[in-house]
Amino acid sequence: MSIRKIIVVGSMNMDMVVKTSHIPKPGETVLGGDFFMNPGGKGANQAVAIARLGGDVAFIAKIGQDIFGKQSAQLFDDEGVDTRGLLDDDVEPSGIALITVDEFGENSIVVAPGANAHLKPNDVSAILEEYPESDILLMQLEIPMETVKATACYCHANNIRVIVNPAPANLALLEVFPYIDVLTPNVHEAELLSGVKIVDISSARKAAEVLKNKGIQHVIITLGEEGAVVLSEDGFWHVETLKVAAVDTTAAGDVFNGALAVALSEGKGLREATKFACQAAALAVTRLGAQASIPYRKELLLDNLI
Repeated sequence: MSIRKIIVVGSMNMDMVVKTSHIPKPGETVLGGDFFMNPGGKGANQAVAIARLGGDVAFIAKIGQDIFGKQSAQLFDDEGVDTRGLLDDDVEPSGIALITVDEFGENSIVVAPGANAHLKPNDVSAILEEYPESDILLMQLEIPMETVKATACYCHANNIRVIVNPAPANLALLEVFPYIDVLTPNVHEAELLSGVKIVDISSARKAAEVLKNKGIQHVIITLGEEGAVVLSEDGFWHVETLKVAAVDTTAAGDVFNGALAVALSEGKGLREATKFACQAAALAVTRLGAQASIPYRKELLLDNLI
């Protein structure tokens, strides 16, 4: 089986998580329960997911020269992530995320981007030149939009497939649509980018069609426990997922995107890759934490997935 190089460009954060009965309303103080810290950031989570699921991955990011940055760099090395693209910021600290998880596994997240906000287009393009064998690039939106756009343009010009997970949602991404091969929004992000309210599979399809008409070649909208819908030039599919008891949904989208990139790098079709991604994400939500929840390939029943 030929496995092609995947490049992840994105954020690295240290997640600070508190479990509580419910997510506080504005002005409300809630007495929480367990607290723990866990390496996170959408880019970092996706890079680790790719490595654990058998992909060949390099990670491009900017980190602070602090304990969080040093710990994360060591963890990436331990996971088998190529870290030649990790850049030190001499001024800004590493990013952090404050996460509240309620008793149903739903979460609320506030991010202080720190060094992530200083990852510049030239930083990325210089490192990408060191990976001429790369086939897929995966990005999110926790880095500057100018960097997202410039990187997508570079990859489009160099025949590298671009997958963008539009999280957090940002309408400025519309300018980047011509350079994106696969867009993977969740319901909230798809609604913002398409203007279509999603309440069922039919409305999800309508939103996907709007996004495709705006220039996206392949659209995958993730629907949580309902799986995902896929729209491409080959057709439309609703891909179901496993029914599980969710404990923490923090990194579900990141696991989905990492798994999707792995399956595509192995030559799988979009429908089969989405099925694999749904299964990996379903397993992740049964565990606490971001990177701590990411499954290994050996944990998936591959014969039934891809």
